[in-house]
Amino acid sequence: MTEVANKKSFFNHFKSTFSPNIIIPCLIIIIGLSLLCGFFPQKTNLYLGGLKHFFTHDLSWFYVMSVGIFFFVLLYLAFSKFGKMKLGTNDSHPDYSFFSWVSMLFSAGMGIGLMFFGVAEPLSHYMYPAAQALGDPERVQFAQVYTFLHWGIHGWAIYAIVGLALAYFSYRYRLPLSIRSTLYPLLKQRIHGPIGDMADIFALCSTFFGLTTTLGFGVVQLNAGLVDLGILPNTDFKYQVMLVCFVMFIAILSAISGIGKGVKILSQINIVSAVLLMLFILIVGPTGYVVGTFFEGLGLYFQKFFFLTFDTHTYEPEFKEWFSDWTVWYWAWWISWSPYVGLFIARISKGRTIREYIIAVLFIPSIFVFLWMTIFGNSAIWLDEHVVNGALGAMVNKPEHLLFKFLEVLPGSVITSSLSILILCIFFVTSADSAIYVMNDISTKNSASSPKWQKVFWGVMLGGLALILLNMGGLSSLQTMTILSSIPFAIVMLVFCFCLIKAINLDASYFKKEYSPSTVNWSGKYWKKQLERILTYGERNDVRRFLQVIARPALQDLVEELEENGIEAKLRVRKKPLSIELVIEHEKMKNFYYGVKMKKRMISDTLLKEENAPQVESSAEYIPISFFKDGRIGYDIQYFNKEGLISDVLKQYERFISFSSDRRNDLFISEQTH
Repeated sequence: MTEVANKKSFFNHFKSTFSPNIIIPCLIIIIGLSLLCGFFPQKTNLYLGGLKHFFTHDLSWFYVMSVGIFFFVLLYLAFSKFGKMKLGTNDSHPDYSFFSWVSMLFSAGMGIGLMFFGVAEPLSHYMYPAAQALGDPERVQFAQVYTFLHWGIHGWAIYAIVGLALAYFSYRYRLPLSIRSTLYPLLKQRIHGPIGDMADIFALCSTFFGLTTTLGFGVVQLNAGLVDLGILPNTDFKYQVMLVCFVMFIAILSAISGIGKGVKILSQINIVSAVLLMLFILIVGPTGYVVGTFFEGLGLYFQKFFFLTFDTHTYEPEFKEWFSDWTVWYWAWWISWSPYVGLFIARISKGRTIREYIIAVLFIPSIFVFLWMTIFGNSAIWLDEHVVNGALGAMVNKPEHLLFKFLEVLPGSVITSSLSILILCIFFVTSADSAIYVMNDISTKNSASSPKWQKVFWGVMLGGLALILLNMGGLSSLQTMTILSSIPFAIVMLVFCFCLIKAINLDASYFKKEYSPSTVNWSGKYWKKQLERILTYGERNDVRRFLQVIARPALQDLVEELEENGIEAKLRVRKKPLSIELVIEHEKMKNFYYGVKMKKRMISDTLLKEENAPQVESSAEYIPISFFKDGRIGYDIQYFNKEGLISDVLKQYERFISFSSDRRNDLFISEQTH
């Protein structure tokens, strides 16, 4: 018995919360590519390179179009009537103070990418051969503006649209905080089926390869920094293996032990350290030049904003290769990271209005990143021109070394380089730790409790594939995988942009919907009969009966009464479409119409399937509605009796006479203008 119990305990320990429909396809893709890259590196690199060329050259317009759509959807939602809508119920309040929320958004903008590209990207743009034809000021502007483009509002629009959709459908519709939930307006309950699984598969693969790329950048830069400090002898692959194993061990340990507070404290220390490093460089570097170029760069960026949004360099073939290697790759990288960062932003944004959310997410991290890139990048360009005579520019093909070579030019390089390595290590750990949680959430459909071995599994997968791709082709292979994995998820993002707008429109109409006009004068006297009518869905014959028994006698009595008061009125009955109307014709102004017609209305599938609701045999109902022929939309009048309908016609006629008696409305009511 003890032996059997021990066996059960052993197997129970390896129970899984993975969703087979998600994890199996993802593993086939990830492990399949890993095996191909490991056993056939040259052929795989050749084929992946061909696919990368196709996506970055022939489909570059798709990335540009997608990012433009994401931005304009956000712009529309922020400044439309929907901007006041909350991410949560209308009476919900934010979970965090504004300062805490902004601080967390600020931290979302920090990461390995800023450390790797802070010096490398502006200097690479500045040294690009086609940019050499520009004058010196124009080259600096070119480098700065396109760095702002790649790290600014457009990139954050990608994160913001994912976070907004996740937060909206989770906090307002009470759906799971999952990518599949963003497709609810289109799929309804089918989000729990194969199509929803497919959306999560795309999100998981995209996230995995995007994070692998980022961790790859981190390890090669960490390796380079340790070499520059004399701690490691060189940048051989074996040292990269050691670094990945060491850092991923700490990240996995953090993930499985649940030391969330420790990681939070490390993150806060890291942000403070990064800001101090940035301020130090601002003070000891060319301060006046950096501050001046920061403001000029901002002005130029916003001046060219819409041009940059849609620029594909079609008319500048000399920049086409640069555009593919930088802008297109960046949009792919941002898209691949969007499920990860979007989920983080969604989790902290409950209770915020849509307008507040969009403006904060687009601008707060962007401004900080602009400042970071200007201080590091423009300082490096200035030092390269005035101090080291091109020594930094000559190293643009070794971007992992540039940060440390740049710091060597400034005072206290040993301290600042050591601080940079510490910052990189902590970024590596916190990014990997968070990534493990996010990927486990997606692969388990947000399971509340997962066994620890699953987190170990994701950590090993992340580190393993990063090393395989680095061994196969270095940073180029990492970038290729990011581009290939981002295309499917970009398509999913475009679909849920449509779903988001559709849902928000329906949401707004729900809260604007008022009582039916035919219920305004209800009292409790006939409540049983009124309840019976609410629980009954009309057929065609019910509307015909309403027209014959209520509408026609009511309108006929009005015609006779109007004629007794000297007003000529007519009653018109039509069979196709079935309708009846009262008409008062005029010579100088528009005619007055009040009509009743049959309207078919589809009943929602949700109500049809609900047992504790009025039972409906058909998927459609027929109701009598009013119409006026002056451009206004009619309304449901099925609950009126004869006297109620007469009263409603009189209200409309009083409105017509009151409007017509005002001289200011002559242009509108005059028949000659129509």
